[in-house]
Amino acid sequence: MSHGGSCGFGGGFALLVVLFILLIIVGCSCWGGGY
Repeated sequence: MSHGGSCGFGGGFALLVVLFILLIIVGCSCWGGGY
């Protein structure tokens, strides 16, 4: 885990986006409202 300024922010932001997308996919699967 590096404590770089831009690198740390970029990694954290990317991780947030991935977690958000996974949350949406899992939520849609649980609700059964897939496209």
